[in-house]
Amino acid sequence: MENTSKGTAAQKSAVVIILILGALTAVSPFSIDMYLPAFGQMAKDLDTTVPKVSLSLSSYFVGMAVGQLLYGPLLDRFGRKRPLYAGLVLYILATAACLLSRSVEVLIAFRFLQALGGCAAGVASTAMVRDFFPEQERAKVFSMLMLILSVSPLFAPTIGSLLSSSWGWQSVFVVLGIIMTLILLLVVFALPEGHQPDITVSLKAKPIINNFLSIFRTNQFFAYALSGAFSFAGLFVYLAGAPSIFMNTFQLTEKQFGLVFALLSIGVVGGGQVNIQLTKRYTSEQIFRAALMTQVLTTLVFLPGVYMGWYGLTMHIVLFFIFLSCIGLTYPNAATLALQPFQKNGGAAAALLGFLQMGVGALSSAMFGLLGFGASVSVGVLFLITSICGLVLSKIKPRAVVHSAGL
Repeated sequence: MENTSKGTAAQKSAVVIILILGALTAVSPFSIDMYLPAFGQMAKDLDTTVPKVSLSLSSYFVGMAVGQLLYGPLLDRFGRKRPLYAGLVLYILATAACLLSRSVEVLIAFRFLQALGGCAAGVASTAMVRDFFPEQERAKVFSMLMLILSVSPLFAPTIGSLLSSSWGWQSVFVVLGIIMTLILLLVVFALPEGHQPDITVSLKAKPIINNFLSIFRTNQFFAYALSGAFSFAGLFVYLAGAPSIFMNTFQLTEKQFGLVFALLSIGVVGGGQVNIQLTKRYTSEQIFRAALMTQVLTTLVFLPGVYMGWYGLTMHIVLFFIFLSCIGLTYPNAATLALQPFQKNGGAAAALLGFLQMGVGALSSAMFGLLGFGASVSVGVLFLITSICGLVLSKIKPRAVVHSAGL
């Protein structure tokens, strides 16, 4: 009876931890997507243009990339919670500053700081999966976090649109600040410390750089972090190209585009949920490589068809759905496999993993605007490049023996 009670308590504790890690994971997508519908209103109030306001989104991405590397050593040196406290407080203060901004330049600057603070949430949640859960359960937990990450863009723009149309664009930042304050309280009072401080971890620049290089050169990390980043970059390419494809090429209205966007987001969500079931029968490596191969094959069907003008709206949606579903499979398994070797430097490894995902993804999406093809062909070319790079990189380095991810 006592063992049953302990088991029930442990299960409840795991559920609470997953819920808090899920809330931390949702910080970035809500911070990115929730204020997008307010761009026009912000441009008018700040006496600027929508393209200038969009630079605040770019500054957020830069802050996220920088923050990935900043928090890794801090999470290993001081434990998970103290750097997380600092990051969440910085986010709240920067959000208040965004709310009070009277020029777009000030907004851009404080969006960078907002990302720098909020980035702690994503890095810490990734590292804590390794802290709290045994190896055979991590892919399942990462799939749950991927579900939250995927579902958030379904709701964030709608919520932001309702807020900005009813109470002005400032209300978006008010709600973001309130949400982060609640998350901070949960972290303080309900989340245990996942990693004890390690004073042997140096915060000097040279040792930190050497540590990142050492992690990057680890065969298993190199293979799965980079191949996973290239697979995940397909999502960034899709986000960059989808508005042009659906609203310009196929002349969908904003409402129709929103419905298609929601439908395709279900593909990523569904892939993550399928992965939870697959991990009961197959290893993370088997699932990862099969999903990468499916991405490549889907792209080989997509690119020639759009180049020749064979595909209409329905075929675009079907092939996008398959491609994005694969990301729901590659992301959790790539994270599981890349972080597997690191007992001591889990925080730094998680940070470097996030940096690579953001860096490769941002570069891939930026290339969409530089290619001189039509929108669908440009997306197809980038899909092909990123998926093939992912598949090749998963094989280029010898891998350590990987244990089953089955439950």
